[in-house]
Amino acid sequence: MERRPQWLEWAVELQALAQAGLYYGHDKYDFERYERIREIAAEMLACQTDLPMEKIKDLFCSETGYQTPKLDTRAAIFQGEKILLVQENDLRWSLPGGWVDVDISVGENAVKEVREEAGLEVTADLVIAVQDRNRHNRPLSAYGICKIFVLCSVLGGSFQPNLETVDSEYFSLDSLPELSTEKVTEEQIKMCFDAYHADHWTTLID
Repeated sequence: MERRPQWLEWAVELQALAQAGLYYGHDKYDFERYERIREIAAEMLACQTDLPMEKIKDLFCSETGYQTPKLDTRAAIFQGEKILLVQENDLRWSLPGGWVDVDISVGENAVKEVREEAGLEVTADLVIAVQDRNRHNRPLSAYGICKIFVLCSVLGGSFQPNLETVDSEYFSLDSLPELSTEKVTEEQIKMCFDAYHADHWTTLID
């Protein structure tokens, strides 16, 4: 998958530098300069996308501290030769998952997301891959996201409709439904099948 366009690389780097300056700086005049640098980064993004400026500021300018990627877990759960997907409110399908909460581990988050979105109790058994989202998923994100795919085993439970998902079902690789590709692609699902079938799987990192 192609990398982010150069203008977005520049905007993200400017935002990260400005955020670090605002967090570690001491001079009030420097604060003004860092704020303006962050505004320029947001304006660059606004000029190249259809997102309103306020939305960009919420996504791009609201964090503090040193800039680091967000973490997103995706659980791969199999039943025979089929993988579990959950249907979201827009009727597209994805692996169960979401942002990692600050007070739990990556494995615990994968288990929690499956419970919330699919109604299943699972164990987190193996990290399949750690991926840079913008190298694999579209549309591009203005901030860094690290996607962690986790192979899980079912202990019990059953699907219950909830705020995030309206259905769950197991699908074979050759009969996948319309995917929420910003969260998971067919290529990523195939990777999960490969890990499931492997005798010894080595975690993929990019």
